Amino acid sequence: MATVLLFGGLKLRLLAGNLRGDVQRKLGFVFTLIMAVVLALFGFLLMALLRLAPHDVAADLVTVAYALFLIGWMIVPLLAFGLDDTLDPARLSLFPLRTRELAVGLFTASATGVWPAATLVVTAGALAGLATGVDGVLLGVPAVLLQFALCLVTSRLVTTSLSGAMRTRRGRDVLAVSAIFVVLLAQLPNLVLNRGLGDPAALLHGTASLLRWTPPGMAAHAMAAGGLTGLAEVAVLAVVVLVVGWLWIKALSRALVMPDTSVRAASVRRESGLVDRFLPDGPLAAVVTKELKYTRREPRFRVSWFVAIVVTVVLAFSLTSSGAPMGTWVPVLLTASGATMIALQSGNAYGLDGPSLWMNVVACGSEQGLRTDLAGRHLANALLATPLLAALAVAAGLYTGHPGAIVPAMLAGWGALGIGLGVGAVTSVTIPYTVPERLNAFSGAAPGQGGQAFASSIGALLGIAALSLPFVVALVFGALWVLVLAPFYGLLAEVLGRRLAAKIGFGRLPELVAAVSRPT
Repeated sequence: MATVLLFGGLKLRLLAGNLRGDVQRKLGFVFTLIMAVVLALFGFLLMALLRLAPHDVAADLVTVAYALFLIGWMIVPLLAFGLDDTLDPARLSLFPLRTRELAVGLFTASATGVWPAATLVVTAGALAGLATGVDGVLLGVPAVLLQFALCLVTSRLVTTSLSGAMRTRRGRDVLAVSAIFVVLLAQLPNLVLNRGLGDPAALLHGTASLLRWTPPGMAAHAMAAGGLTGLAEVAVLAVVVLVVGWLWIKALSRALVMPDTSVRAASVRRESGLVDRFLPDGPLAAVVTKELKYTRREPRFRVSWFVAIVVTVVLAFSLTSSGAPMGTWVPVLLTASGATMIALQSGNAYGLDGPSLWMNVVACGSEQGLRTDLAGRHLANALLATPLLAALAVAAGLYTGHPGAIVPAMLAGWGALGIGLGVGAVTSVTIPYTVPERLNAFSGAAPGQGGQAFASSIGALLGIAALSLPFVVALVFGALWVLVLAPFYGLLAEVLGRRLAAKIGFGRLPELVAAVSRPT
């Protein structure tokens, strides 16, 4: 009991500490609190309204909802790994606590907070919407608590088992790709329904039937059916929670004594690459080489590139899911959208450099030096993006049934890339912000710089849209031939944007270093 009170008090103190930070941190915590309360009340209301639906439909909906809660608790903490230190057992390995005491404390910390409370409230809403009779309510209360406990212990089992891998670069890469694929799978039911490939009621019933004998399905059925069958299902659910909890304790015991392999030094290879063969030695070649290595080694770079591709794929399915006839503008739009997503990565070009940017400042002794640095970054981006956009244009043209639009789409993509790089160079020196150097590849801005990150993204989007307006107007009137000028227009926008960024940035290099070196 003392361990429960200790860890519960520590978690509450951590939450209360958000109210003692700067204004941005306070506003962020208040916003999170309001969102959790609203979602909890709204979710409880939706669950309670299931009483108005047919009993079998309500049972199917609760089964699917409980399964989604469990999956969410398995995935979301992985995305927060590196942001929440309590998820990593290595952070607590020096505490003078036995493994079982530490497990009890971590379980308490997991159950304490606004989002766990919101989950419990929504889960309990099924009692009002599904339970029938006294036996249904009596069995529903432990079923809700066991479902909530299952979410917590399963979440802890997953994060503890993968904690060693998540501290390595390769493990974070796998996590990033897996998380994006989960987002894609979440769009699958919507795409299926939009294409008319299935009846929603039949799809719901089929999904619930598959989940019937899973722990979430048994929890929902125990409330819906009651009786001896419900009692047996609650007993089985309790056994499952105990087994998962035991597995978690075993994984925790092993994680506390395993060495941390993420701090081992990597081997250094000295070799000549393609850049050395085509570019003379100098600052430009050095920047291009550095950026290409960053893209290959840094998980945050790879996540950004992969997200750009995934967003384009989702947009393609969304545009073509309605079954309406598609014009030649669709491949052009898809390729230009992919180019815009890729170019947005350059909207904070110095954020990932962090405090090490001071070396660039020392090397850039003039405005020309800063222009060369930006040129190297843009060239590295173009070396990867140009063939990728060409492949995207081919795929979009073939997928939409307009192979004649492949070349215009390719030209539009290259033009949009140039415009985006030019705009991104300006935002990089006018609205810079720190990208946290954390274990999590989905990290955003440093605390207190969320507004700057938002302004940078919106400013870049508006700038790209404004500069692309001449071509948008031409396409509206069907003048595809104008896209022949798009790559040259994009190159001009990149050169002018880079020159303007160098002129602005060279005069405020100290402020630029300070902006990307905020503590995280």
